[in-house]
Amino acid sequence: MKRALITGITGQDGSYLAELLLAKGYEVHGVVRRSSSTSTGRLEVASGRGTIGGRLVLHHGDLNDGVSLTRVVADVRPDEVYNLAAMSDVRVSFELPEYVASTNGAGTVRLLEAVRSAGLDCRYYQASTSEMFGLTPPPQSEDAVFHPRSPYGTSKLFAHWACVNYREAYGMYAVSGILFNHESPRRGEQFLTRKVSRAVARIEAGLQEEVHLGNLDAVRDWGYAPEYVEGMWLMLQHDEPTDFVLATGTGTTVREFVETAFEHVGLSWADHVRHDPGLERPAEVHALVGDASKAHRLLGWKAQTHAEDVARIMVDADRALLAC
Repeated sequence: MKRALITGITGQDGSYLAELLLAKGYEVHGVVRRSSSTSTGRLEVASGRGTIGGRLVLHHGDLNDGVSLTRVVADVRPDEVYNLAAMSDVRVSFELPEYVASTNGAGTVRLLEAVRSAGLDCRYYQASTSEMFGLTPPPQSEDAVFHPRSPYGTSKLFAHWACVNYREAYGMYAVSGILFNHESPRRGEQFLTRKVSRAVARIEAGLQEEVHLGNLDAVRDWGYAPEYVEGMWLMLQHDEPTDFVLATGTGTTVREFVETAFEHVGLSWADHVRHDPGLERPAEVHALVGDASKAHRLLGWKAQTHAEDVARIMVDADRALLAC
C-alpha cells in the first residue's frame, strides 16, 4: 500500500486528491494547522465515512514551523508528498506580503528540507500557479517567461524554483504542477467563482439583491478541480521528474463567467452585479490562458470540463445547499 502525505488537505484540491488516492488504495496522511475550530468538512466527503479514520490520518503541522514538518515526514515516511498548502488569496496577499512569503516560499523550502533530511526515496509534488506568469502574454506553457504581479505570485515563483533547485542539486524526484484556475463546489467562498455561484443561488432565492465584483475584463482559464488533481497524481507516476502546465487552453472573461452563471437560473447578470474598484488588485494580471500540450503528450491528461460547465456545476451545487 502506497503512503501519501498532503499539506493543505482540508482545501478544495487537498480533499479531492485525498478522495482520488483513497480510491486508488493509498494510505493518506494530511497536515492540518492547529486552530480553535475544525475545518474538515470537505474531508468527511473524501473519506466516505461519517468520521475521519481508517486510511485517512491527520497530523498537526504548519509550513511556518519546520520542526513540525520534520516530525510529520519522519513519522509518516511517505512514498509521495503533495505540497498543496498556501496562503492563496491573491488580492489579500498585497496586505500580508511577509506572511505570504514565509508560508508559500520559505514554507516550501522547510518541507523540501524535511523530506531531504529524512533520506526518503519519495516523490514530491509542488503546487505552482499560473499567477507566476503575470504579464506574460498567453498562451503560457512551461517555457514561458515568468512575470508575477502579486506577493502571492512572487512567493509561488520562489517555491517553484526551490523545487527545481532541489531536483537539480540533490537528485530529488521533485516536480511542479503549474495549474491554471480550477474550480468546484468545494471552492472557498472568498474566491471569485464561488462568490458568484453562491450569489446567484441566493439572489434566485430572494436572500440578496446584488453582488459586488472587481475587474470584469480579466481573462482566466477555468477548469474543473477533480480533473486537475488527477493530473497531479499522473505527474508523480511519470518516469522522469519534470514540470507540467495543466489548463483547458480556453480563455473566459470574468464577465462571461458571471453571465453564464446568472443565465443558468434565468436571470440577467447586469441587474445584479455592481462593479467595486476596491476589489481590484494594485497590479492586475490581464490574461492567463494555458498551453497543456506537454501534459497531454506525456501524461495523457486533457481537461474535459470548461468554464461554462464549471459555472453551471457550481451554481447547481449552491442551489442544492440552500435547499437543504
